[in-house]
Amino acid sequence: MNCLVIGGTQFIGRHLVAELLKAGHTVTVLHRKPKHDLGRRVKNLTADRNDPKAMKAALAGKSFEVVFDNVYDWERGTTALQVEGTVRAINGSLDRYIFMSSVAAYGDGLNHHEGDALAPDDAADLYVRNKATSERALFRLHQRVGLPVVTLRPPFIYGPENPMYREAFFWDRLRAGRPIILPGDGRRLMQFVYVKDLVRAALRGMEEKAAVGHAFNIANARPVAQSELVEALAKACRKPVRFVRIPRDYLLRAGGHPLGPKLYFGFYMDVPPITQVTAKAQRVLKFKPTDFANGLDESYKWYLRHNKAPKPDYSFEEMLLTHAPVLPPPKA
Repeated sequence: MNCLVIGGTQFIGRHLVAELLKAGHTVTVLHRKPKHDLGRRVKNLTADRNDPKAMKAALAGKSFEVVFDNVYDWERGTTALQVEGTVRAINGSLDRYIFMSSVAAYGDGLNHHEGDALAPDDAADLYVRNKATSERALFRLHQRVGLPVVTLRPPFIYGPENPMYREAFFWDRLRAGRPIILPGDGRRLMQFVYVKDLVRAALRGMEEKAAVGHAFNIANARPVAQSELVEALAKACRKPVRFVRIPRDYLLRAGGHPLGPKLYFGFYMDVPPITQVTAKAQRVLKFKPTDFANGLDESYKWYLRHNKAPKPDYSFEEMLLTHAPVLPPPKA
């Protein structure tokens, strides 16, 4: 297949490009930079996907059978109109358009099935709103003009190449012998998917005819509590963990924020829980997630080889540990 990967140079894209090449597909990446480091076999297109005119110019005279749309602009947002503009800039007859959405498209709530309503057009959170409205736009195109769309809704994605300060946030602290601050009781649920599992699901979405016109929840079946997550990360790096439980409202009043710069529990990892049911992906895409512990082991090996970030600034946490009220351990 002749494949276009929009956003092929970062976390998901790098793994996806590697697997496409391994399977013998022709791969072009589209991103904002004039070159990439993915090897000579990968062709390069330069454009800002948020700019419809730039996209149209970059794609003029080119056609693709499969498009993987992985890009979201975290600074400006990527709207439904911009996603729709990308679709309209694609030339030729598409066999598949695979859109990387998110569990956040549901807005909130637990145990979501794919048929559940997505967040409304006026949802307060920009990311939630853009993912939900983009999916609606793509499925309208499927109904009206037959766009062969497949959307994937992962929760927290972990694994090698993760650019977000998530697993590394905890491993930095565990290896330094520092306590881990738990917001509140540490029982907020989180659901994860290994990046290589997500890529395999995307490839199955490309191959499976029954996937066209459908959304899929792609995740480990069982959510974990925040405290369970840290314990699993500690096990992966073979370090003991010591929790300090601090009321969430105090953390926020003190200037902490899930998106930083004053992080207290990893990037965007202390947000209201949204969980999902994955039976449809298991049935249609034959999705089988990697064991969480095994995925973390592989992620930790990558972290040891590639963690070149500057030494973390612990000053905010030191202030919290010195001055914050501490909650007692939960009762067994």
